[in-house]
Amino acid sequence: MPILLRISRIIDTFTEWVGRIAYFLVPIVVAVGVWNVANRYVGRAIGRTLGSNFYIEAQWYIFSLIFLLGAAYALKHNEHVRVDVFYSNFSPQRKALVNFLGTLFFLIPFCGLLIYFGWPYVEQSWRIRENSPDPGGLPRYIIKTFLIVSPTLLIIQGISEAIKYFAAWRGVLDPSQVEEEHETRL
Repeated sequence: MPILLRISRIIDTFTEWVGRIAYFLVPIVVAVGVWNVANRYVGRAIGRTLGSNFYIEAQWYIFSLIFLLGAAYALKHNEHVRVDVFYSNFSPQRKALVNFLGTLFFLIPFCGLLIYFGWPYVEQSWRIRENSPDPGGLPRYIIKTFLIVSPTLLIIQGISEAIKYFAAWRGVLDPSQVEEEHETRL
């Protein structure tokens, strides 16, 4: 079990770094959004079109990256949506068991299905080097790759969470330690 917990810590560190990348994309997407709005209003004032599809699509792509890269980070910090009608009344060990089983039987298989069904879509996009149909738009095949990357990151983080929940359920790890790790942020 100590080896698995060490692997979990390595995965958690990796997920933290990916989360930091997503975190630093936030001011960039805000800046691009401000740029788009400023160009629209200044362009109207002077009677010219100053914006371009490049900046509009860049804003969409960066926002998508924040969401897609941040999903595993949100899982690591227990920030995902949970319907806890019964869960909130469970003991810490029972919560660990429910989380372990949910990760093993729902999260990981669901992400596997996303990869399985998304792969041909992404592969075709790369094969034809799909680009935006709009003039001045960005390549689409690069952003579509993250339809595979995001569930892969979720599976990796899901493995880390499953290790911690299993250890908490079996009494190897104190359930409060798992909760403390979830609360540690950037």
